[in-house]
Amino acid sequence: MDYTATMFKTQAGRAVAGTVSAANPNSPNLPNSPSPFGLHTLALNHVNFVLGEGETIAVMGPSGSGKSTLLHALAGIIRPTCGTVTFRGADLGTMSDADRTKLRRSTFGFVFQSGHLLPELPAVENIALPMMLNGAPYRAATDAAMLWLERMGLKALATHRPGEMSGGQMQRIAIARALAVRPAVVFADEPTGALDQSTGREVMGILMAAARDNGAAVIVVTHDPNVADFCSRTVTMQDGQLGEVTR
Repeated sequence: MDYTATMFKTQAGRAVAGTVSAANPNSPNLPNSPSPFGLHTLALNHVNFVLGEGETIAVMGPSGSGKSTLLHALAGIIRPTCGTVTFRGADLGTMSDADRTKLRRSTFGFVFQSGHLLPELPAVENIALPMMLNGAPYRAATDAAMLWLERMGLKALATHRPGEMSGGQMQRIAIARALAVRPAVVFADEPTGALDQSTGREVMGILMAAARDNGAAVIVVTHDPNVADFCSRTVTMQDGQLGEVTR
C-alpha cells in the first residue's frame, strides 16, 4: 500500500506508505524513493497477517512502527493501493466507500484509547447508536443496550453522559457499543492507554470475556505487555515489518 499521495498533506509533512500481503518488488515506491512530495518510508513493509475466526492477537511495537496503520488497513479505514486486505473472501480494497462503511458498521467493532463516545448522548444511546444506524428501531436498540449496561455493571449510568463517568466506565460503555452489533472482529487501539493499571486489567478482562462469549475475534494494538497477555498470541512490529510470533 502506498498512501503518500492521499495522506501527505494531512500528515504535516510525514509521508505514510505500506504493503499488506505480497508487494510488487518493482514498484517505484520503495523506501526512501523519490516521489512528487519528497522522500518517504514504508509504514507497512511486506506485511502478511492472518486473523482467524475467534482468535485474539496483540500487536506490540514502539510508536511509529506501523501498528495503527496495520489496524486501519485491516479494518478498511485505509484503502490499500498495493497488496490486498480480504475479509471472508471479499477484497476491502475494491469495495466502494459505502460498502466498507457498512462492513465497519455491521461486522466490525471498535474500541479506542479515549472511548470516542458522543458527549451529548447518554450511555444507553451511545451503545444503541450503531444498532440504530443498522436499521434497528429505537426501542429495540435501547432495550438491547440496557442488557449490555446490566452486563457491564453500569445499569445505573444509563442516563449519564460521558462527562459524568470515569475513564473505566467510559471504556466499558465503548466495549458494550462495539460488541452490541455482534461483530466478527473487534479492533482495539490502545484500549487501556488512558487508564491506570488496575482499571486497565479490569477493562481488558471484560473485553476479552465479552468477545469470547460473542465469538468475536480481537486484535489489540498496545504498548503494554500486561494487555498483550490477555491475547492468545502476540506479534511485534518494527519499522513497518512484523516480527516473530510469540505465544
